[in-house]
Amino acid sequence: MGLDVVGQLLHLAGGVLRSPFKRPSPEAEFPRERLVLGGVRVDQGRLVAYERVCGFPTGSADGALPVTYPHLLGFPLALRLMSDGAFPLPLPGLVHTSIEIVRHTSLPASGEYELAVHVEGLAPHRRGTEATVVTGLRAGGEVVWESRSTYLARHRTGGAGEPRAEQRVPLPVVAEWRLAADVGRRYGAASGDRNPIHLHPLTARLFGFPRAIAHGMWTVARCLAAHGTPDATEVRARFRAPVLLPGTVAYGTDGAGRFELRGAGARLHLSGEVRPLLGERRPVFD
Repeated sequence: MGLDVVGQLLHLAGGVLRSPFKRPSPEAEFPRERLVLGGVRVDQGRLVAYERVCGFPTGSADGALPVTYPHLLGFPLALRLMSDGAFPLPLPGLVHTSIEIVRHTSLPASGEYELAVHVEGLAPHRRGTEATVVTGLRAGGEVVWESRSTYLARHRTGGAGEPRAEQRVPLPVVAEWRLAADVGRRYGAASGDRNPIHLHPLTARLFGFPRAIAHGMWTVARCLAAHGTPDATEVRARFRAPVLLPGTVAYGTDGAGRFELRGAGARLHLSGEVRPLLGERRPVFD
């Protein structure tokens, strides 16, 4: 799989040490290189652990990967890019704000894949600067899965203040989930994403959170496990507010494609949509 846990921690530490010297801006230069890793195979033990913590049916080597799982395969490469000195946004406090996933076909868990990750660009945001990181997965020479994630670095901007809160009618609640305090640690062990804000209240407080918070990618995976997805599908999700651990959240859906996760006081944590993939998409390997 390329980078191991120690390698990820070293890249994370390097990114943290370089962060005070970075000056985020939408006009900043960013790394143009594309990192490619071939011969990627899925660790079946980690896959089962991931399926269990996210609520997906536990499969076998002949089963299909959950729609969100390739994001984890590409995460070490994305971390390498975002912790590099050429990446203009500071790594500590970088917030995953959205993800768009396109799955062109079912992905066998026993398959062999090629990964490619690159930074697509920077854009202004009312709270700072947002970077788009693109991940692609290819099998047998064909693009089978791709994603675009946005990450926000907060800093002062010359723009207007906070917009009026978006008024959204809550979707019908179909399930309520009580989240244990160790969800972040369990997901971190299965995914390899061991950001300290997810692991323990003490380390989360260092970054301004009263308790550990759930991974954004866990929240969307948990919703998609409940919702279900076609083989050829497009998923869009926005991470609206952190989910504190332990806690209770309500999963809602309109029964068609829209879904969301809300907490106490109907606070919106996540909103998203699943729909069948129609037409051709420009592959990220081009």
